[in-house]
Amino acid sequence: MDYLQRGLERFRQDHTSEAKPRGHQAGSQRTVPPPIVYTSTKTVELTDQTMRARHLIAGYEGGAFVDAYKMLRAQVVQQCRQNGWNVVGVTSPTAHAGKTLTSVNLSLALAMDLAHTVLLVDADLHRPGVHKAFGLESCPGLTEYLFDDVPLEQLLIHPGIGRFVFLPAGRTIANSAEALVSPKMALLVEELKHRYPARFLLFDLPPLLSRADVLGFVPHIDALLLVVEEGRTTSTEVEQAMGLLKDRVPILGGILNKSGRGTRTHRHAKDLLMSHSG
Repeated sequence: MDYLQRGLERFRQDHTSEAKPRGHQAGSQRTVPPPIVYTSTKTVELTDQTMRARHLIAGYEGGAFVDAYKMLRAQVVQQCRQNGWNVVGVTSPTAHAGKTLTSVNLSLALAMDLAHTVLLVDADLHRPGVHKAFGLESCPGLTEYLFDDVPLEQLLIHPGIGRFVFLPAGRTIANSAEALVSPKMALLVEELKHRYPARFLLFDLPPLLSRADVLGFVPHIDALLLVVEEGRTTSTEVEQAMGLLKDRVPILGGILNKSGRGTRTHRHAKDLLMSHSG
C-alpha cells in the first residue's frame, strides 16, 4: 500500500503562503493539548480483532499498511500548517473508490499524534458509511441535528481511540445537497472548527460526479483530498472531477487505491490526476 506515499509525494503543491495554523502564533512552539475526558460523548469500545476486520489502522501495531497512512498524515499536516488550514474534505469521482476508509484511517492517524484532536463528520447523507467502518448499526447523527434539533453532544461517538470522535450521518435523506448548504450546516461547521484548539475537522463527502453535494459544500472546507481507485476510476471521470473542482477549492492531494494493478486506461487516469494536482 505504498500508493499513499507515492501519490502524496507527487501531488504536493508548491505553496508559498507563510500563514500559520489556527491557534498558533508565529514562532511559537508546538504544544500538546491537555487530555480530553469524554463525559457526555458516547463511547464505544472496539477490539483489535474488530478493527483489523474493518481494516482500521488502530488495530495494527505497525507495518506497511500503518506506515502508509502515517505518511499521508505527515503530508496533510505539513500542508495544513503551511496554509493555516484545519478543515479537509475527502471525496472521489464515483462510488466505491475507498473514500470512507481513507477518511476514517486518516482521522485515526491524525488522532494518534497527541498534538491534535480530530473530528470526522460523515457528510454523505445519501449513502453514509462511517458508522459501518466501526462495525456499528445505523445511529442518529448529522441529519437528526439538522432536521430534528437533537443536541450535538448526544450524537458524537468516541470509539475509544486516541483524541478522536466522529459524527455519524444519521438517517439517509433525499435532499442531501440542500441540507449541506443550509444556514444551520454553515453555523455547525464554524462551531466545529473552533471548539477546540489544534483540531482537525474532516468531512467524508459523497462522490463528486453523482451528486451536487460536494460542489455546494466546498466553500466550507479549506482543501480537498480526491480518492481514485485504479482499476475502477476512468481517466474521463478523473478529468471531469478535476474540471468541476478547478478554482473552487485547493486539491490537497490524491489517493490512488490499488495502484499498479490497473490497465493502460486506468494508468492514464492516474497521470491525469497528477497533472491536474501538481
